[in-house]
Amino acid sequence: MPKRVAVALSGGLDSAVTAKLLLDKGFDVVAITGKMTPGDESDAVINNAKKVAEKLAIEHFSVDVTKEFEENVIRYFENSYKTGLTPNPCILCNKTIKWGVLFDYAINNLKADYIATGHYAKIKNDNGYYKLFPASDEHKDQLYFLFMLNQEQLSKTLFPLSEYKKSEVRELACKFDLPPKSAKESQDICFIKAPMTTKKYLNNLFKPWEGSFVQKSTGKVLGKHTGFWQYTIGQRKGIGLAAPEALYVVDLDPKTNTVYVGYKDELYSKSLRLNNFYKSYPFEDSEFEALVKIRYNMNACPAKIKIENQNVDIDFFEPVSAITSGQACVLYDKNDGHMLGGGFI
Repeated sequence: MPKRVAVALSGGLDSAVTAKLLLDKGFDVVAITGKMTPGDESDAVINNAKKVAEKLAIEHFSVDVTKEFEENVIRYFENSYKTGLTPNPCILCNKTIKWGVLFDYAINNLKADYIATGHYAKIKNDNGYYKLFPASDEHKDQLYFLFMLNQEQLSKTLFPLSEYKKSEVRELACKFDLPPKSAKESQDICFIKAPMTTKKYLNNLFKPWEGSFVQKSTGKVLGKHTGFWQYTIGQRKGIGLAAPEALYVVDLDPKTNTVYVGYKDELYSKSLRLNNFYKSYPFEDSEFEALVKIRYNMNACPAKIKIENQNVDIDFFEPVSAITSGQACVLYDKNDGHMLGGGFI
């Protein structure tokens, strides 16, 4: 009897090709889509997913997760900005929604053996431990967003796109004549739709509050702004301050509504500490060297790691720019690149 796989179908290209590849391998495939937000946009996602399911002649189930998404993703996103943090909503969505409510529904209600998604990552069983390795497409590697997944979840997860490049997945979508074959890349923040921007969204949420731009090194007030939440560490554009050389946001103080600015060299630092570190799998080493990412779209940097309980001290070999509170920091093995774990800065 073939193994049953519930594919998290978004109506997009990657998940559609994922479902087709699993069908061709002989799995018993069903589709599952979460209704993330109330309203027409979320309904359109479900309808697009249904079209893919109909094309592939597989059962499709939709699950209302609006309450959980509101509590675990949207509230987290808003509260992070309110307290001066820069959030990673995709990571919380993966933990609480895709591998939370939908994972539980697939395993318990649909009696699936596995859940599958269109993520670009590889899972390998190494002596009984499930480890996440980079995907073949180095430009689409998504381990960074998956560091909160545990061993049970990884043991019941399939990533069929792990060996494909994005360009090859597009070709397969055309070859199979799947509905989203010409679809564009999805947005980073799914609940903020264009022309709405993150800045507009937050300004609608929070009342204007006049604060100061302060030069960090001198304490000099350089200008005024209408809310610290409009700025992130490392930001250069949109500050609107005249200076001999470019100014960057180097720190935020939500209590006093102060945005501290400085020159580029003030953004660099060599160390950081993580609390509540998530190990991707059990390992004993407490002091070692690893590769580290402090944001998704950067090259991993070598660093010395010291783990004590769930706290991790990281000392980079070379200074890194714009270490940002609230962002994820993810550790990778320096030899083969598999993920060791991560936490929030």
